[in-house]
Amino acid sequence: MSYRRPRHTLKGRQDADAVARAGLRLALRKAQAEAGDIVLLHADESEALTHPYLSRAWAKRDADLRVPAPGQSKKVAMLGARDAVTGELLVVTSKTKRSADFILLLEEIDRVFGPAPGTARKPVVIVLDNGPIHVSKATKKALDERAHCLTVEWLPKYAPELNEIERSWRDMKSHQLAHQTFADEAELENAIHKAVATINKKRVSRPLADFRISA
Repeated sequence: MSYRRPRHTLKGRQDADAVARAGLRLALRKAQAEAGDIVLLHADESEALTHPYLSRAWAKRDADLRVPAPGQSKKVAMLGARDAVTGELLVVTSKTKRSADFILLLEEIDRVFGPAPGTARKPVVIVLDNGPIHVSKATKKALDERAHCLTVEWLPKYAPELNEIERSWRDMKSHQLAHQTFADEAELENAIHKAVATINKKRVSRPLADFRISA
């Protein structure tokens, strides 16, 4: 009797293999970055709310942990890139998460890491998923224009764990932006940029924060 493996099982294994291969490529890229040969950036988008994120916290039994949040919640889009070696963040804010907004992030990456007259700059490798604004015609054109100094490492589908900036978004929402309300989008944007500055200051003062000491 012959047995045919279900197609969904094969697809699941193929997806897992793709994630494993991507993980190996990123490990090699990170080794290059740690050796000083390249700059490795993990980039993605998130959003913050004028109404508070309620993070885990200790409290007395039966304490009321609700935070007053009058009015309607509004959001600010965050488009960022995280340095895989230093852990520092580069973030631009916007009302939307569109291709034009992502291109603003690319321009900020150009300013910080891109070629400059009389200055030696390392090649940049940026890690991206296949989100709509990353694969649009406008973004493809912007990436092609930077092909001489910027290489894209595309992530497989459904592998957010491979994008290290997700940890930074969680940290920001769980600590710097949690348990407080913001009057409007402008106040929230200001808080986001202060949060980025705080995170980067901690990274600079603790350069080995992301490294584990082996036994």
